[in-house]
Amino acid sequence: MKLLTEYLEHALTFERLAAQETNPETKAQFEKQAAAYRKLAADRAIQYGLPLPSPPEAASVWRSANGHRSSPTKNKVLHM
Repeated sequence: MKLLTEYLEHALTFERLAAQETNPETKAQFEKQAAAYRKLAADRAIQYGLPLPSPPEAASVWRSANGHRSSPTKNKVLHM
């Protein structure tokens, strides 16, 4: 179970980095890495017989008007 949570945490980190990135090539790499971690998490959830993780949230969730991270639904990533 720990690995599943770690995969999701890494995905969220890369999604946050992509949301803040201005260089299109770097942004695409962060998005690709986030997608790879989400796939690993989904595969692990299937292996454990758990529901699939929620899809990625919009970038606006990660940044409030003043640029600070705000994610009121962060804990909703995996429903058990």
